[in-house]
Amino acid sequence: MMNSTSRLPNSEPDQLPREMIDLAKEIAKLPAEQQPGLEAAYNRVIETVNRRRRILSLVQEALSQLRLDIKYLMFDLEVTRRERDELKKGLEE
Repeated sequence: MMNSTSRLPNSEPDQLPREMIDLAKEIAKLPAEQQPGLEAAYNRVIETVNRRRRILSLVQEALSQLRLDIKYLMFDLEVTRRERDELKKGLEE
Protein backbone atom coordinates (compact mmCIF):
# COMPACT_ATOMS: atom_id res chain seq x y z
CA MET A 1 0.00 0.00 0.00
CA MET A 2 1.17 3.51 -0.81
CA ASN A 3 1.85 5.93 2.01
CA SER A 4 1.85 9.69 1.61
CA THR A 5 5.21 10.25 3.28
CA SER A 6 7.06 8.29 0.58
CA ARG A 7 5.42 10.37 -2.13
CA LEU A 8 5.99 13.71 -0.47
CA PRO A 9 9.52 13.62 0.91
CA ASN A 10 10.36 17.25 0.22
CA SER A 11 6.93 18.82 0.48
CA GLU A 12 4.79 19.72 3.41
CA PRO A 13 1.08 19.16 2.76
CA ASP A 14 0.23 22.84 3.10
CA GLN A 15 2.71 23.66 0.32
CA LEU A 16 0.92 21.48 -2.21
CA PRO A 17 -2.24 22.43 -4.03
CA ARG A 18 -5.29 20.88 -2.39
CA GLU A 19 -6.02 18.95 -5.58
CA MET A 20 -2.63 17.23 -5.38
CA ILE A 21 -3.26 16.14 -1.82
CA ASP A 22 -6.66 14.80 -2.82
CA LEU A 23 -5.10 12.94 -5.75
CA ALA A 24 -2.52 11.34 -3.44
CA LYS A 25 -5.32 10.11 -1.21
CA GLU A 26 -7.17 8.64 -4.18
CA ILE A 27 -4.03 6.89 -5.42
CA ALA A 28 -3.54 5.43 -1.95
CA LYS A 29 -7.02 3.91 -2.15
CA LEU A 30 -6.20 1.98 -5.33
CA PRO A 31 -5.11 -1.67 -5.30
CA ALA A 32 -1.36 -2.05 -4.64
CA GLU A 33 -0.62 -3.32 -8.18
CA GLN A 34 -2.07 -0.14 -9.75
CA GLN A 35 -0.24 2.31 -7.51
CA PRO A 36 3.38 2.22 -8.79
CA GLY A 37 2.66 3.69 -12.24
CA LEU A 38 0.45 6.41 -10.85
CA GLU A 39 2.87 7.04 -8.01
CA ALA A 40 5.69 7.68 -10.49
CA ALA A 41 3.55 10.09 -12.51
CA TYR A 42 2.40 11.79 -9.31
CA ASN A 43 6.02 12.26 -8.19
CA ARG A 44 6.91 13.85 -11.54
CA VAL A 45 4.01 16.27 -11.17
CA ILE A 46 5.11 17.15 -7.64
CA GLU A 47 8.65 17.80 -8.89
CA THR A 48 7.23 20.03 -11.62
CA VAL A 49 5.07 21.96 -9.15
CA ASN A 50 8.05 22.51 -6.85
CA ARG A 51 10.31 23.53 -9.75
CA ARG A 52 7.73 26.03 -10.98
CA ARG A 53 7.42 27.47 -7.48
CA ARG A 54 11.19 27.92 -7.28
CA ILE A 55 11.21 29.58 -10.70
CA LEU A 56 8.35 31.88 -9.71
CA SER A 57 10.18 32.81 -6.53
CA LEU A 58 13.34 33.62 -8.50
CA VAL A 59 11.38 35.72 -10.97
CA GLN A 60 9.68 37.62 -8.13
CA GLU A 61 13.06 38.28 -6.50
CA ALA A 62 14.49 39.46 -9.82
CA LEU A 63 11.54 41.81 -10.34
CA SER A 64 11.96 43.24 -6.85
CA GLN A 65 15.64 43.84 -7.52
CA LEU A 66 14.83 45.41 -10.88
CA ARG A 67 12.32 47.77 -9.25
CA LEU A 68 14.93 48.81 -6.69
CA ASP A 69 17.54 49.31 -9.40
CA ILE A 70 15.12 51.48 -11.37
CA LYS A 71 14.45 53.63 -8.30
CA TYR A 72 18.19 54.17 -7.84
CA LEU A 73 18.61 54.99 -11.54
CA MET A 74 15.73 57.47 -11.44
CA PHE A 75 17.29 59.12 -8.40
CA ASP A 76 20.68 59.30 -10.12
CA LEU A 77 19.07 60.73 -13.25
CA GLU A 78 17.27 63.42 -11.27
CA VAL A 79 20.46 64.39 -9.42
CA THR A 80 22.39 64.48 -12.70
CA ARG A 81 19.74 66.73 -14.27
CA ARG A 82 19.85 69.10 -11.30
CA GLU A 83 23.64 69.27 -11.50
CA ARG A 84 23.43 69.93 -15.25
CA ASP A 85 20.88 72.69 -14.74
CA GLU A 86 23.01 74.29 -12.00
CA LEU A 87 26.09 74.18 -14.21
CA LYS A 88 24.17 75.71 -17.14
CA LYS A 89 22.86 78.43 -14.88
CA GLY A 90 26.39 79.07 -13.59
CA LEU A 91 27.78 79.34 -17.11
CA GLU A 92 25.03 81.71 -18.22
CA GLU A 93 25.72 84.13 -15.36
